[in-house]
Amino acid sequence: MPVHDKFRFAIDRGGTFTDIYAEVPGNPGFRVLKLLSEDPQNYPDAPREGIRRILEEVGGKTIPPDAINADQIEYIRMGTTVATNALLERQGSRCGLLITKGFRDLLQIGNQNRPRIFDLEIKKPELLYEKVVEINERVVLLKDEQPNETDEIVRGLSDEYLKIIHRPNLDQIKKDLLRLKKEGIESIAVVCMHAYIFPDHERQIGLIARQLGFRQVSISSEIMPMIKIVSRGDTTVVDAYLTPHIHQYIENFRNGFSDLLQHVNLQFMRSDGGLTPADNFSGSKAILSGPAGGVIGYAATTINKLKPQPVIGFDMGGTSTDVSRYDGQFALVHETETAGTRIQAPQLDIITVAAGGGSRLFFRHNMFEVGPESAGSHPGPVCYRKDGQLTITDANLVLGRLLPDFFPKIFGPGGKDALDLKASRKAFCRMRDEINQYRNTQNIPAMTLEQVAYGFIQVANETMARPMREISTARGYDIKEHVLACFGGAGGQHACAIARNLEITEIFIHRFAGILSAYGLGMADVIEDQQEPAALIYTQDNLSDLNTRLARLATSTKQKLTDQGFADEQIETTFFLNLRYQGTDTSLMIQKLNDQDYETSFRNHYLREFGFDLENRPIIVDNVRVQAKGLSPHLAKVVIDHKKTATNPVAFTSCYFANGFEDTPVFKLAELGAEEILTGPAIIIHDTSTIVLEPECTALITENGDIRITLANQRKKEISSRIDPVQLAIFSNLFMSIAEQMGRTLQRTAISTNIKERHDFSCALFDHTGALVANAPHQPVHLGAMSEAVRQQIKIHGTSLKEGDVLLTNHPLTGGSHLPDLTVISPIIKNGEPVFFVANRGHHADVGGISPGSMPPFSHKLADEGICIKSFKLVVNHIFQEEGIITLLTDPGPNIIGTRTLTDNISDLKAQVAANRRGITLLTEIVARYSLNTVQKYMEHVQSNAEHAVRQMLKKLAADTGQTTLQAVDYLDDGSPIKLKITIAPETGGAIFDFSGTAPELTGNCNAPKAVSHSAIIYVLRCLIKEEIPLNQGCLRPIRIIIPAGSLLAPSEKAAVVGGNVLTSQRIVDVILKAFKAAAASQGCMNNLTFGNASFGYYETIGGGAGAGPGWHGQSGVHTHMTNTRITDPEVLEKRYPVILKEFSLRPNSGGQGQFNGGEGLIREIEFTTPMQAAILSERRINNPYGLKGGKPGAKGQNIFIRKNQEPVDIGGKNEIVAQPGDRLRIMTPGGGGYSKKGN
Repeated sequence: MPVHDKFRFAIDRGGTFTDIYAEVPGNPGFRVLKLLSEDPQNYPDAPREGIRRILEEVGGKTIPPDAINADQIEYIRMGTTVATNALLERQGSRCGLLITKGFRDLLQIGNQNRPRIFDLEIKKPELLYEKVVEINERVVLLKDEQPNETDEIVRGLSDEYLKIIHRPNLDQIKKDLLRLKKEGIESIAVVCMHAYIFPDHERQIGLIARQLGFRQVSISSEIMPMIKIVSRGDTTVVDAYLTPHIHQYIENFRNGFSDLLQHVNLQFMRSDGGLTPADNFSGSKAILSGPAGGVIGYAATTINKLKPQPVIGFDMGGTSTDVSRYDGQFALVHETETAGTRIQAPQLDIITVAAGGGSRLFFRHNMFEVGPESAGSHPGPVCYRKDGQLTITDANLVLGRLLPDFFPKIFGPGGKDALDLKASRKAFCRMRDEINQYRNTQNIPAMTLEQVAYGFIQVANETMARPMREISTARGYDIKEHVLACFGGAGGQHACAIARNLEITEIFIHRFAGILSAYGLGMADVIEDQQEPAALIYTQDNLSDLNTRLARLATSTKQKLTDQGFADEQIETTFFLNLRYQGTDTSLMIQKLNDQDYETSFRNHYLREFGFDLENRPIIVDNVRVQAKGLSPHLAKVVIDHKKTATNPVAFTSCYFANGFEDTPVFKLAELGAEEILTGPAIIIHDTSTIVLEPECTALITENGDIRITLANQRKKEISSRIDPVQLAIFSNLFMSIAEQMGRTLQRTAISTNIKERHDFSCALFDHTGALVANAPHQPVHLGAMSEAVRQQIKIHGTSLKEGDVLLTNHPLTGGSHLPDLTVISPIIKNGEPVFFVANRGHHADVGGISPGSMPPFSHKLADEGICIKSFKLVVNHIFQEEGIITLLTDPGPNIIGTRTLTDNISDLKAQVAANRRGITLLTEIVARYSLNTVQKYMEHVQSNAEHAVRQMLKKLAADTGQTTLQAVDYLDDGSPIKLKITIAPETGGAIFDFSGTAPELTGNCNAPKAVSHSAIIYVLRCLIKEEIPLNQGCLRPIRIIIPAGSLLAPSEKAAVVGGNVLTSQRIVDVILKAFKAAAASQGCMNNLTFGNASFGYYETIGGGAGAGPGWHGQSGVHTHMTNTRITDPEVLEKRYPVILKEFSLRPNSGGQGQFNGGEGLIREIEFTTPMQAAILSERRINNPYGLKGGKPGAKGQNIFIRKNQEPVDIGGKNEIVAQPGDRLRIMTPGGGGYSKKGN
């Protein structure tokens, strides 16, 4: 490689290790170094210490740590987790938020969904801002309505027109900002409604804040000018919160050098894979700074080494694993969530899973579990000699896959000791004894220490394989056609096993795989980009205007690179249009390709991503974007010599594989020659990584010293069908992964907002009896009910089902919840009989009935609510029965009104069929891999495991409380009681749930089909276990359910039920929790709002307050219990529908007081701008959500209709209105009950 007279440093500062690749003067021309990222006893800053050590080693002179001379340094490029860590640990600057009046709590509410659906103690990330100032400013989009002569109309950046309702009072804003400054606020985030197309108000406010001297002022229209105020607002707050922290880190880093790096090109990696000067590095672009370097590294090295194949990137670090994909272009996403915070900015599409070398190992609920807890770098794994915890690193060590003699000696208090094998073995002995104690009770043979460690490795491998399937298979790519590019310090020990699990046959490991994220920084380019909204239909006429905009942005972005010293020939420009089909919410950022126009590229991408095309719909351009790339000097490639004879191993070791210990030669990569071939088993050691070449694998050393591994043909996995805790964990992961991929397919392919955006759907797997085996964490109200739906179809069709049949049902008597929830069920046929079922349930926007949206407040019989389907063969012999389903949807029978949204119904049903098809494919692959008998046995085992967990929980509850009989009652707003008596058998852990005494069937629509009660019970049982176990039918095995026929929980065939699913289900949960004294009442409602007219319809559910519990306050402004649907972003709502959202905020003082307070409800006020009908279906407007153990009740809800220029009217919990322009509907949702008397 060429020799440089100056030093070039590429540094990846990760969560556990800091990796450094440096090009240096002299031979061999480079140095590699790995340090602990946090080692305060030995150095203050790992990247600076690494630079010092390399300068000292190459120069041969001692360099003090306090003032390093930078004269010989050409550049320093760094990727860092500093921003991510500050976000996770909440260590940013003190931040204030200025936001449009009416939305002070918007970013706290977010999408109103809760992060973990089975946690009664709902935890949302801590807010990044401390203070909020509401700005009395407002603009609204003009659509079809005619403005008045006195209205102030402006033209936005997208050429859309807006009406200014209020301009900001700048004098008042200055006073507010001075107050914030006096209170110690350092950073300001400014977020105004529709600022993405009308930034004037934000700019005025931002200018005042900057003049007042705040450390950081971030305004949303500059950070990311895209629609969705919640995501854009979160991103702006992140920028304001993190940027001062980042700049402080950069300043401290510079201070360690004698000249503050004045003459050194200091650059940082952005989340989109581009370098940026240190002064431009900001919080919103830094979140993926660390892992981005690895993506650049494998993209620059792997794809050119092999035949053109797409690549899966596998970056396994100490704390987590990052997975990505590259096929010649970098996949970017524009909206992600990190540490619970929505980020709306271009970022490399990287999926992170909490499994790394430092992931802790547990034996819980008779299963092997890996993570998500991590030991970190301090104290780290047991073998780090700092009193750490048992981790994957310890497992690899005791299996002989990590060799202390060949691993850096950087451990122990002094940072100079080797890995401690003896300590790891001792810790595994304790774990082995715990596991064998359980196995002995089950008459299962005991495990050796090595079998235990190997079991945890297998579970970890499956955990890491799941996101690889998500980023490939779930997005329409065949994972078997990919190369696995493995890097990260721990990845080489797992690559062969993971590739085998995924049926990938080729692995590529760069010679610097252990530090590839650092190496990739040396291969990266400087990137500048700009974006602005468009809001045009894609036509040839509009293309000229779009090209003009793109050219203007290109000039601006190129100038930024020119100012950094790039010549024109070093700059490459790429153009993008953000496109979507009219009437859909999913947009795709489409790059201009030389051989295709934007439209062709978009349609091809859409067809691959979603499985169909909407040929007749216009294409909307939401944004134009330009990226300019400054081509930087890249690292030189290392070339190695061929060797005339085979290299001898430097050692032999005993390494543990699937068949036990095998004698394994150890090679040093630096001693191997080009084109040399190794046959597994073998271990290859490099400076910073260990590669385990498993049996039946072959490694080829390339001319650049990289490793290319080929795996032998896959064999069917031979495992016993007898329960094994390792395989139990693996199959639980596999079954869950299938349900998740079904959900991903459904969300991708659906058309309606309900499924695609609000996520009002669920997907699941069932055994041959219809018992629930696994579900993705979607909507709890569907979970128990879907099993009943599958069982009813088995009763109806028996063994007559054939391959290629798909069934449709929604009737309450056949396991339905309410009619808009259409359930699509597919059998998997083997030897002429169904052996499994896959199913999904999705809420359709309309299925007919007396009200648009099929959620009528005043329905009295089932026929009022829409079409009723007990069973219909939607697909026969793989052919979609379109004519039959159209007839069923549009002509359902006498006195039943058919659907108003036929096109969307058909599209969503096809999407549901596609989701099932994905499940069938994946389940069939598992059968081919393990055998039908084994898969069926483990479907039974996972249910038995869940049954055991529920029985143990009930036994413990009875023992702890001394109670075996629990009782509770609650009342609907009409006074109807829901009564429950739970009788626990403490010896067996069984229980009877007896709802005798519950009110008879109602004339209204709050009747709940039996399946809804099953869903409520299974949900609560899973919540009470409080730990991660797969939710399945086993949870209900210990339970006998008694529901009186003819009651509101077991209504007759023709009873109205629409409110039972969305209202009564919540009340059933509250009654069960009340009996267990587990939590006070939550809002007990989903606050169902529909509005529309002949041309459109809209449906949403609104969150409220969660009940408090023992030791925790209730969460505010969230969906609770049986639903977790999202709510439409305010800007999207106003853009798509003729309404103005006047307020969306928390409802002060609505949570019940107590030692632990209930959560606050929400206020949502909507103004209608055109005539329409609206309906509200809600509960707890009469009876308050109760407190527990002396806690006060939460506030009951209110629905207020305000006619223009008239007095407000309380319209009650269930009502319909006819609204005129200027009328408003104000919904105030209930709070949660308090827990325990205040002062206890």
